[in-house]
Amino acid sequence: MIQNEAKVFSGGLESASYVASSGILTSLWNLISDLYAEAQSSNQNLFWKTVSNESGLTVITFGTTQNHYQPDLLPFLNTDDNPFKFICSNTFSLNQSAFSLFNQYRAQLRQLKSVTDLEEAVIVTGHGVGGSIASLFTLWLLKKMYPNKRRLCITFGSPLVGDQNFQNAIWRRSNWNSCFLHVASLLDPLVCSSISNNSYGPFGIFFLCSYYGSSCFESPVSVRIILNLTSHLNNQGLQQNCDYGSIVENLHRKAICKDFDGPNISHSNLLQESLALQLCALRLPQLLQLQDTDLENLVVEHKKEVLKQKIRFIPNKKLHKMEVKMVILEWYKKHSEKRGIGYYDSFKDQTFPVDTDPIRSVIELNYYWQDIVEEAEKPPPKEGVFFGDQWLYAGTDYRRMVEPLNIAGYYRGGGRRDYINKGRPKHYKKLEKWLNEDKKSQSKDGMNNVESILTLDSCFWAHVEEARISCQKLKATEFNVAEKLEAKNSLDEFEEYVYGSLKDYAVSPEIFLGGSSFMRWWGEYIGIKGASHDTEFANFMKNPTNYEKYREGAYKFP
Repeated sequence: MIQNEAKVFSGGLESASYVASSGILTSLWNLISDLYAEAQSSNQNLFWKTVSNESGLTVITFGTTQNHYQPDLLPFLNTDDNPFKFICSNTFSLNQSAFSLFNQYRAQLRQLKSVTDLEEAVIVTGHGVGGSIASLFTLWLLKKMYPNKRRLCITFGSPLVGDQNFQNAIWRRSNWNSCFLHVASLLDPLVCSSISNNSYGPFGIFFLCSYYGSSCFESPVSVRIILNLTSHLNNQGLQQNCDYGSIVENLHRKAICKDFDGPNISHSNLLQESLALQLCALRLPQLLQLQDTDLENLVVEHKKEVLKQKIRFIPNKKLHKMEVKMVILEWYKKHSEKRGIGYYDSFKDQTFPVDTDPIRSVIELNYYWQDIVEEAEKPPPKEGVFFGDQWLYAGTDYRRMVEPLNIAGYYRGGGRRDYINKGRPKHYKKLEKWLNEDKKSQSKDGMNNVESILTLDSCFWAHVEEARISCQKLKATEFNVAEKLEAKNSLDEFEEYVYGSLKDYAVSPEIFLGGSSFMRWWGEYIGIKGASHDTEFANFMKNPTNYEKYREGAYKFP
């Protein structure tokens, strides 16, 4: 476990070497330098240039004459005039200087965005406050993020943009967070200027560097602590305006030549040793003088952060606990079938003490999946399904097992109608929508293991209840002709729906148990239609031997 965690730090050296050797930083810095040279006579506070090459890559470079930077934060609410409300954070704050500049040119930037949205591969870059604008513009692009469109933001010497709520909203999504690479020298006063305000939160990957070395950090806690640890350089007068052109050019040469002979560092803790090597790679004497207690604090905070993210975003352990709840419901389902009534009607009627046993499991499962769906709905938006296969199919099993019990509770006691439109919880609708969008899930179960299947349409029993209500309308005297005609049409549609589901072997054979609501409906329905009712569905239902053939997967539908 410790060795795996150590790789988080040691991998930063490998990542930094790869970035430096690629040459992309040198190329982007040259574009930034060219932009400022061209804009010397510009009277605009913000300017930009778009360049595209033959390979289909588009690079947008931002520059600004606004060198004055204040670390003041401007709070935002989730209102219509907030261009970043889609990040799904109720409240967050942005640097006032950066956002004021962004907002001043929002109309022009919106036009740039509409054109850029069509491009497949885009890199957005900028230096200083221009890099802050590049970050905000890239985030704006990520509002519509498609699998075949790639977006990358690379900034140079830019101050932090937003507070920790803003950071969490971005870092929560790895496919957002990985779109940002911030090149930052610890001797750059603009980089460290925002760290004086403890409310700021870094996001993205930080390529921390000096003229002599570099290392990558992704953990927000690690970046904050390192910036705090080096903030005293300002008091010592060691911070300076950094020539990022010379820095990235030298780092590129060193990476190509593999010019790094790290010091001999040994710690009893592998995480501390890995971190110490990363900091030593920056070749700053002040960092080499850090005490073991500083390294220990950084490692402790890193572990806390990793644990928090595991609990929040990789809830596999909780999923396993929910699977135990599903097993309890499966036992209840089989127990009810032995009583000849089925688990839907057993739970609805609450005849025996055992019928209250599933209540706690249902409540816990509902809370769990409501939270999972809520988390999955948070942006960035994504085409198709939000889950991997494990989550998608676990959510489908949950929906097909548990929703019938919610339907039973909805109709218990009578008086309520139209569950699908008036009572169905949102998370069930989302789970069903994502399953339908998943192409791999479209194959039908066919006739295999019919006895053990869950009814594929988790709203089947709601349709049954509505069909029974329609039967009651036809038999009652207080309804007018139009209402009775509506009930008749509804029953005709339900008959077609059930027969289509049976032909697809998409319905559990438990519906044929003698005490089920479906069989009660059939008795009421055929009583209304009469024994002469001659449809393929009616002919199937009139012969009870067909139920057993269906259970065995042996019935051949005409």
